[in-house]
Amino acid sequence: MATLSPLLRGYDQVILDLDGCVWLGDDAVEGSVEAIAALRKARKPVAFATNNSWHSGEEHVTKLWRLGVQASVGDVVTVGGALSHLLAETRSGRTAFVIGSQVTHDHVVGAGLRVLNGTDLASRASVVVVSGSDRFGYDDLRVAALAARRGGDLVATGRDPTMPRPDGPWPGTGALLAAVETASGRTATIVGKPQPQLFYTALDRLGAGRTLVIGDRLDTDVAGAAAAGLDAALVNSGDPAANGGPSAEGPRPVAIGDNLAAIVLGS
Repeated sequence: MATLSPLLRGYDQVILDLDGCVWLGDDAVEGSVEAIAALRKARKPVAFATNNSWHSGEEHVTKLWRLGVQASVGDVVTVGGALSHLLAETRSGRTAFVIGSQVTHDHVVGAGLRVLNGTDLASRASVVVVSGSDRFGYDDLRVAALAARRGGDLVATGRDPTMPRPDGPWPGTGALLAAVETASGRTATIVGKPQPQLFYTALDRLGAGRTLVIGDRLDTDVAGAAAAGLDAALVNSGDPAANGGPSAEGPRPVAIGDNLAAIVLGS
C-alpha cells in the first residue's frame, strides 16, 4: 500500500471535489482510487463536496462504487441538497421557474415550492433557479430572465463557467447563469462553492480535525475552502486553463499537483 505524502500526514481529514478531481466523465482520474484508498488506510476520513447539480447524492455514490471507491450517501455533500435546504428555509410556498436537471426540479419541489415550468405563469415565478443542464433552450433563458427582471429571486447552484470532461471543458452552470443575469440585470444568490456552506456541512459530518480541501478550481474549490477557513490543494486534472496560471488572483493553494495521487501520495 502506498504511503501518504508529507503534506497529507499533517492533516486529520480530507474533503474532495468530484468532477475533475476524482473523475473525468465516466472514468476515474488516474491514481484517484488508489489515493482515496491510501487515505482510508491511514485512517484519514474523507468527504466529497460537489457543485455538480445534475445528479443526486445516491447517483454520485453509485458512481463511486462503480469506480472502486466505497462510499455512503452521508459521505457526499451535494449542491442540490444545499439548494433544497436554502429554499425550504427561506422560500417554501412560493412559485418557481427552474433551469436544471430533473434532480434539481425534484429538490425545488421537495423544498415546498410550486414549479411553473410549462405554464402561462412561468415568467411571473417569484423564484428563478438556475443549475447545470443540457436540456434547455432559448425559451428557458427568456422565461428565466423575464421572471428575474420582474422581481423573482434569482438563485443558482454555482458560477462554474465550465465542467471538466474527457474531450475538454463543457459549458457549466455559470455559462447559463451569465445569460440570465445579463438579460435580467439581476445578480444571483449562489448556493454552492465558493460559498462555504458545502464545506461546513462536510465538516459537520467529518467532525473536528485539521482539514485539507482538494479540488481542481481556484475560483470555487480553493476560494470556497478559504471562505470556510480551510487549507486547499489544487489539482490540474480538471480544467487547468480555468485557473489563470501563477498570476491568478485570489486565495492560494498550499500545494499544486497534476492529479489527486500527486497531492495525496506525492507520486
